[in-house]
Amino acid sequence: MSTTWGGGRIEDETFVSAEGEHGPYGIYPPTEEMLNEPVDPEVSKAQEDRLRRAWAAPKGWKVISAVNNEFVGKWYCLTAFSFMLCAGILALLMRVQLAVPENEFLSADRFNQFFTMHGSAMMFLFAVPMFEALSILLLPEILRARDMPFPRLSAYGYWCFLIGGIFVMSSVLFDAAPSSGWFMYPPLSTIEEGVGPDIWLLGLSFIEVASIAAAVELIVGVVKCRPPGMRVNLMPLYAWYVLVVGVMILFAFPPLIAGDFLFEMQRSFDWPFFDPERGGDPLLWQHLFWIFGHPEVYIVFLPSIALAAMIIPTAAQRPIVGYNWIVLSAVGVGFLSFGLWVHHMFTTGLPMLSLGFFSAASEAVVIPTGVQLFAFVATLMVGRVKMILPMLWIAGAMAVFTAGGLTGVMIALAPFDWQVHDTYFIVAHLHYTLFGGMIFPIIGGVYYYYPFFTKKMMSERLGRWSFWLIFTGFNLTFLPMHWTGLAGMPRRVYSYPGGIGWDLPNMISTVGAFVTAAGVAVFAWDLLRPKSHQPRAPRNPWKAGTLEWADDPNDEQWGVRSVPFITTRYPLWQQPKILERIDAGRYYLPDAQEGLRETIITSAVDARPQSVTAVTGPAWCTIFAAIFTGGAFIFPTFSWYLPAIISGAFAIACVIYWLWTSTAQVPAAPSKDVSLGLRLPVYVSGNKAPGWWGVFISMLGDATAFASLIFGVFFYWTSSPDFPPAGSAHADPIWIAGAAVLYALAWLFVRTARGVNRAGAVTTGRALLVAAPLAALGAGAALCWSLIALDPTSHAYPAMMWAVAVWTCVHTAAGVIMMCYCLAGTIFGKLTPRYDADLWNTTLFWHFHGTSAIIACAVIGWLPRVLA
Repeated sequence: MSTTWGGGRIEDETFVSAEGEHGPYGIYPPTEEMLNEPVDPEVSKAQEDRLRRAWAAPKGWKVISAVNNEFVGKWYCLTAFSFMLCAGILALLMRVQLAVPENEFLSADRFNQFFTMHGSAMMFLFAVPMFEALSILLLPEILRARDMPFPRLSAYGYWCFLIGGIFVMSSVLFDAAPSSGWFMYPPLSTIEEGVGPDIWLLGLSFIEVASIAAAVELIVGVVKCRPPGMRVNLMPLYAWYVLVVGVMILFAFPPLIAGDFLFEMQRSFDWPFFDPERGGDPLLWQHLFWIFGHPEVYIVFLPSIALAAMIIPTAAQRPIVGYNWIVLSAVGVGFLSFGLWVHHMFTTGLPMLSLGFFSAASEAVVIPTGVQLFAFVATLMVGRVKMILPMLWIAGAMAVFTAGGLTGVMIALAPFDWQVHDTYFIVAHLHYTLFGGMIFPIIGGVYYYYPFFTKKMMSERLGRWSFWLIFTGFNLTFLPMHWTGLAGMPRRVYSYPGGIGWDLPNMISTVGAFVTAAGVAVFAWDLLRPKSHQPRAPRNPWKAGTLEWADDPNDEQWGVRSVPFITTRYPLWQQPKILERIDAGRYYLPDAQEGLRETIITSAVDARPQSVTAVTGPAWCTIFAAIFTGGAFIFPTFSWYLPAIISGAFAIACVIYWLWTSTAQVPAAPSKDVSLGLRLPVYVSGNKAPGWWGVFISMLGDATAFASLIFGVFFYWTSSPDFPPAGSAHADPIWIAGAAVLYALAWLFVRTARGVNRAGAVTTGRALLVAAPLAALGAGAALCWSLIALDPTSHAYPAMMWAVAVWTCVHTAAGVIMMCYCLAGTIFGKLTPRYDADLWNTTLFWHFHGTSAIIACAVIGWLPRVLA
């Protein structure tokens, strides 16, 4: 059956032109006769030449300006792996210190620095970045998209990650690293002298920007860049896991960013959020940190399970068993993981009712996790398993992770946790979970996908040596820690007395650590050794059924010769002739007539083609934007605030240039032929556009950070008898009411501007875009003036009121810049009544910010009077 569509601006399945005319849009889905039509070899060669020129990579040293997923993904992976090796070296040095009692190899302060940086690097510089790096590298190939929807955003995120990671890790070399633990609990970290805590806070906040940017890119990629026909129930499991984990990052990282904001305001300006003597509470940091920290465990675990979900069907040579159950289980794990954070706070004196609830939630998460593992085992049981090398690593992962899960069930019980909390039992559990849940699957994934990206095979012999060294060394290292923990050895101690039963287990753990390091060294050598003498790997050497193995045999930069039409979950097994048709250019978008890098945008649920979007090519502005953003975060570490402000201004200028010159450009023609009798628009606005989705997803994360600040207000109110303190000054009600009214007007003006501009009243739209930023600026000024009588250094109450106001004003400044950008667009022809995506995106931002600002005014001006 074919569906008749229209052409111009998409509304559901009908394209409506600017004049409101309905017309034929093309045929979809394609018929078998259309797919079998012969392709003229001369035409095909000309198409390939145009594609090759459009997707050509920069040469020589200019390659660092590349932004497409293959380059950025490889750089990202190697950088994250390098940080893992650095963290591993720190771990080896700590194990040398703990090998024998009363050792003096490391001083107490140096050991604490190494401990803090080992955990921080593994969690913030390796675990999450490696998932995002692999996903940036793999996701377009798995979906057979030409690239991610925002390639420059990926590149910007990578350069932010590189700069921030080097800044944080290099602190160890200058004896300036933080020493309060990778969780940075106050009050120890707030009173620690030196710049170590500031490096941790600002450096890692900078890196979190990169993580959230990558999450936005990946979510939009899964939702909007699937090939035509790939409905959500046909998505590869890897894409499902990426979507779930991307959403988890979106809601888990913002509370930590909010906590970092409060923490740094106390460090820099003495605002007493965590000082009990002035109404603060250190437990607020623990809540915000672990709201991030426990989902982080599953953010690390689920992507690795995603790799297993790709490798196991290939090893079994049959489709996965229980596809729907696996998807539901992954979603369930993601949802439940946000109800477990108090799991880490059982010993902080919380009420028994809370302990019971969070203990039950911690036990419940085992159920969906177990469903996934049982589905994998069932797939192996019903298939004809060939123990390919990647499958060996997955088998090791399942064994190690299951052991870690069993100890997780134990410590989910509050009475048992009271006994082993902050002992080496917890260290053993954590590493069994993370090694089994991440390291083993990732290495298996590298062996699996290496021939896809390099057209070479890694060594079978070295791979098995590496596996058995790491598997044996890992268990030698961490299995004895269960005993030392039960015997009472606390973690984070740099030395211990002899003769109390800890000597032999610690020596065994140290020996095991070096065996593990030998296995990692073998893997690193196998990964990086020259392979020019090796023969070229065959296409699809594992005989997999998923779409990424339909890679171009000539290793062209265009990603895929033509974007296929998908009707099954394992197209290479279940769709005859698909490889031949992709290679011959018989599917969609086989040409680049305009010389642009293009990919198809499809609907979120059923993947119907909606538009063609031109993705951005190589650029230097992303590198400069990352450098200046780094300056805005790094300079305050040393109290250099003027250079930080200047760097922030230059970063904003770079981003504006990047957006102005490469996004939402007025097209030369409204639509284009994408083959198979289908024409698609090349410009769409609103929720059909990937840019709108990018803003929507970003603002969901931003709203979560704002909600975390509001959570802080209610936390103080419930935990402290004097919040707000009796007789304390409050925000001026007149000014706060004026701020709320002005925020509502700014929101209304920008919303109305979008409507009147779309109707053709450009002059009225411009007038509203002048009035809107003026109202927003007035609102921000009134909000700050309402608090002028409150001293934020005197008590946590005025500090929280000012924190909410500062957060709101920073976002107001961003909203003003966006409105001025749209005003400039209408003046210089970038934004017209028909091509108005920028104004849609700005209006969407103000839907979120306007709501948040009015809530902020209520919390600052009305709530304290009610609570008092």
